[in-house]
Amino acid sequence: MKAFKRANGKRLFFVPVILLFSLCCEAQKPDTLIRKLDSLSQKTDSAGKQLNNTNPRAYNEATQFTLSSFFILQGSNLKQAFTKPFHMTGRDWGKLGKFVVLTGALSLLDEPVQRRALDLREHNNGLRAISRQITNFGGIYEGYTLGALGAYGFLFKNKKMQTTTLLALQSYITGAAVESVLKFLSGRQRPYVVNQKQVEAEPAFRGPFHVMRDADGNRLNSSFPSGHTTVAFAAATVYALEYKDRPWVPVLAYSAASLIGLSRITENKHWLTDVAVGATLGYLTGRQVVNNYHRYAKLKSPKQTRNSVSFSMGYSNGQLLPGMVWRF
Repeated sequence: MKAFKRANGKRLFFVPVILLFSLCCEAQKPDTLIRKLDSLSQKTDSAGKQLNNTNPRAYNEATQFTLSSFFILQGSNLKQAFTKPFHMTGRDWGKLGKFVVLTGALSLLDEPVQRRALDLREHNNGLRAISRQITNFGGIYEGYTLGALGAYGFLFKNKKMQTTTLLALQSYITGAAVESVLKFLSGRQRPYVVNQKQVEAEPAFRGPFHVMRDADGNRLNSSFPSGHTTVAFAAATVYALEYKDRPWVPVLAYSAASLIGLSRITENKHWLTDVAVGATLGYLTGRQVVNNYHRYAKLKSPKQTRNSVSFSMGYSNGQLLPGMVWRF
C-alpha cells in the first residue's frame, strides 16, 4: 500500500510539470510586471469588488500565459497571500473578527458532528465506500483532473480552458502553501489520534512545536485547516468565476468541493471547523488568483480608446458621405 501511494505521488508530481511545459517560453519584463501587480494599496484584491472580463474573446495571444509570466504571477499570488495581513483595512479586520467569532461558535459542534459522522459511517457500508472515493478527489485525483482539463484545453486549442486550468493550478499551489503554514502554527490534534491519557480525541490546538503521532508511531501533521478542502475550493473557485456565464459550472465545482470537505469528516480525518476554515481559505485564494490574472490581462491587452467619437467623410457615386464612429 505504501509503495502504491509513493507511485501515485510520483505520477502526481508530473501533472503540474506537463501543464507548465505546455506554456510558450516568451520573454517578459519581470521587474516591471511584478511592481504593477503587487501594489495591493492601489489594486483591488480578493476582498474587493473587481469586474473581470471572462468573455472567451478576452483569452487571446496578448493575454495568454507564458512560462515566465506564469511564475511571475505565481510569485505575486504567494506574496499577496502572505502579506495580506499587512495591507488589511479596518473593515477587513472587522470581517476577520466576525469570522473568528463565528468559527468559535461552530467549534462547539466539532465533537458532536464527529461522533454523528462516525456513527453514520459505521452503520452504512455504501457511505463508507463513497466517502473513501470522494476524499481522493481532494488529493491525488484532483491533480489528475486538472491534468485532464489542461490537456483538453491544449489539444482542442481552447484558450479559455487552458488559462483557467493554469489559474486553478496556481490557486492550488497558493492555497496549499498558506494552509501548510497554518497547520504548522496551529498544531491541532486530529480526530482519530487518541493518546493514553484520553478516552477520545479532543479538537485541541497544541501550537507549532507539538509532535503528533499515530498508533504506529508515524508523525502526523496538524488537522487545522483541512488541506484537501482548501485546495478543492481553491481550484473550484477559479472555474466558478471564469465560467460564471454557465450556471452549471459553479454549481458543479462548489458541489464537488463541498463533498470533498464532508468526506474529510466522515473519513475521521478532520473536525468540522477544519473543513469550514479550509473552504473559506480556498475560496479567498481562488478569488485572489483570478483577480490577479485579470489585472495582468488588462496590462497586456492592446490599449483602445473608449467613450470617444470620431467623424469621417467618404465619397461614393458622386456624393459626399459623412460618417461617425463611437468607441465604447
